[in-house]
Amino acid sequence: MQIDLFEDKIKERRDKEAPLAERIRPVTLDEFVGQDHILKKGKVLRNAIEADEIQSLIFWGPPGTGKTTLARIIAKKTNANFISFSAVLAGVKDIREVIEQARDYWRLKNKPTILFVDEIHRFNKAQQDAFLPHVEDGTIILIGATTENPSFEVISPLLSRTGVFVLNLLKEENLEIILRRAISDKEKGLGNYRINIDPPALMHIVLMANGDARRALNALEMTVLTTAPDIDDIRHITLEMTEEVFQRKSLIYDKDKEEHYNLISALHKSMRGSDPDAALYWLGRMLEAGEDPLYIARRLIRFASEDIGNADPLALQIALSAMQAYQFVGSPEGDLALAQSALYLACAPKSNAIYVAYSKVKDDIQKKEALPVPLHIRNAPTSLMKELGYAKGYKYPHNFPEGYVKEEYLPENLKDRIYYQPADQGFEIEIKKRLEKWRKKKKE
Repeated sequence: MQIDLFEDKIKERRDKEAPLAERIRPVTLDEFVGQDHILKKGKVLRNAIEADEIQSLIFWGPPGTGKTTLARIIAKKTNANFISFSAVLAGVKDIREVIEQARDYWRLKNKPTILFVDEIHRFNKAQQDAFLPHVEDGTIILIGATTENPSFEVISPLLSRTGVFVLNLLKEENLEIILRRAISDKEKGLGNYRINIDPPALMHIVLMANGDARRALNALEMTVLTTAPDIDDIRHITLEMTEEVFQRKSLIYDKDKEEHYNLISALHKSMRGSDPDAALYWLGRMLEAGEDPLYIARRLIRFASEDIGNADPLALQIALSAMQAYQFVGSPEGDLALAQSALYLACAPKSNAIYVAYSKVKDDIQKKEALPVPLHIRNAPTSLMKELGYAKGYKYPHNFPEGYVKEEYLPENLKDRIYYQPADQGFEIEIKKRLEKWRKKKKE
């Protein structure tokens, strides 16, 4: 009862009308290009595939890096029952049917079923839970493919029972090999066309595909098929032609997933590390990928208070001005205001004293008794309040030399508590001198 999960797909690949990326897909590990960190001879995953000793695992990586191809290679290599479906199209009913097939196969052959789930992150918690007991008892060996971080998208019990293999963006040399193979392959590729591709044109496809083999092959196929042959029946591919196909570089980005947080973290840490060049680069990566500029503006404002604070009070004003400038002129002109702000923040003196101080305040509010406001610093707008002692004994600082008078403003249980400790950076050096002077007077 061997079930070929890719029967229809293989037929489609053999069909010359199928896309180049489908036709040229590798069918053996020796044909597979890239991902040497997990597939080089001697590596655990390669050994497991070649020995047909696959355990439950998850392939995690960007689009076009070989996740589905690896599943197909396993399908061709294994002697086990192999079933596949996509989480985009499947529902609970499909899962039940697959599990029932796996049980039948186990009863007949005493062998597990390898179940490949493409885009496993699209299954909700309940659907993923449905696999768990069958993975645990060995009825199925689960292979999932995902472009999302499985730490967030796959339930913990299932994750703990699978090995996660990370597939990286393909290197430039990997993509060049794949493209040249597609150009020369007469059986599955474009080898039956007489193609002369200029080296700059080929490298433009490589660079613009940004590690995505499918995108690179699609661009190559479109360019070749839309280029008319000359009198010698040669299709001459120039840089200008590939530039027309690739209007914009493929930037991996997701506005509410891991890459979104990776990039904003890189921007924040680059500014904190006082590296204006890195800060400008990560800002550009986000803007060019389509991030909401006002989201970036909000993060710059946060950074101005969290990581600079009073070391340079102007930082917050500049971050706010950048947000207002963007709201006024929009893109692309407003992008420069955000860039100006990011560069200023990266170059400013750094202090997290405000962040630390406010964190201590929040901690005390949660852990200590919330005593009433001391009577002497309460307002007393009515005679009754004055009779009750409101504002009694309050010392007006402006009536004293240098506008300072020794006084206690915190509740009794927080008396002499110090939250704010200015750093020895920027303007906070001056603030620190003032506080040391006042705090010394308070202790006298």
